[in-house]
Amino acid sequence: MDEPQKKSNHFICPSTRKLFNESRANKKNSIGDFIHGYIYGRWIYLYISVGKGRHPLTKILKPFFRIATSILPKPKVDVHNPSAGNKTKITFADGYHGKVMPLEKASKLVTIDKPLNMPDLEQVIPYKRARDIILKNPDHIAALKCPCRAAHEKPCQPEDVCLVVGEPFASFIVEHHPDKARWINQQEAVAIMEAEAERGHVHHAFFKDAMLDRFYAICNCCSCCCGAINAHRNGTPMLASSGYVSEVDQGLCIGCGVCSEFCQFDAITMEDGLSSVDFEKCMGCGVCASKCEQEAIQFRLEPAKGEPLDICALQGEKG
Repeated sequence: MDEPQKKSNHFICPSTRKLFNESRANKKNSIGDFIHGYIYGRWIYLYISVGKGRHPLTKILKPFFRIATSILPKPKVDVHNPSAGNKTKITFADGYHGKVMPLEKASKLVTIDKPLNMPDLEQVIPYKRARDIILKNPDHIAALKCPCRAAHEKPCQPEDVCLVVGEPFASFIVEHHPDKARWINQQEAVAIMEAEAERGHVHHAFFKDAMLDRFYAICNCCSCCCGAINAHRNGTPMLASSGYVSEVDQGLCIGCGVCSEFCQFDAITMEDGLSSVDFEKCMGCGVCASKCEQEAIQFRLEPAKGEPLDICALQGEKG
């Protein structure tokens, strides 16, 4: 075996120690969060496959995961208002969620040239936990074989389209999954996202409580494979709108239906031969606008949908 293959058989790697040290330094995180994060990163394909109900052992492992989660120590500090009653309850979506991003905004997130520290972005990431962007070594990026696509018998291609960004996450994935992950540079990361956008797929910046309560990856998602999109459609609100919404100029629309075919959220229907956008379902990914040759779809900022994850604008606000 070469050295990377040897490391893949190890339970403890240099990045494992870094993840542990950063978890212990984060006052929000408990030892249970670290264990959860280690299990998630170390056995991510099993984790996602069971979560999607596609693994043969799902019926056996799901109860085990629920029991393990219930007995592991909770976060050291309550990051919520203790007087808020039932509003303090942590749901699955509060700890594991994605922010929809148009291609332009997502590309900026993988081309940052210096460390970034933006904690508690409540207006942008509207969840109780996991809403920080703390990027160490932002140019350290790994392309990972998508766990959601890997769980399907006939997945969308290509599969290595998940981008793990910054440390200690990128090193953890490469060290523990050398057969499924590879180092790439920032230009290659942008090229992967551009190719996925051309296929009509959606970019999500993902945040997870067990991943140090912060941003750690960009997934390029299709509704046929993506567990997050399907969970969102089925009532688990684990995706936040980009902060934008699409509108159809019916004077320009020719009723070709291309935008409806590409919409990953089923937000566009054909009415009286023209495209119509469902405001509530629209997540502002911008795919429909990019596919409309007539330029009949306008993409506008919508305050009711939340604030965009615009790194340049947020850096300006932070001074």
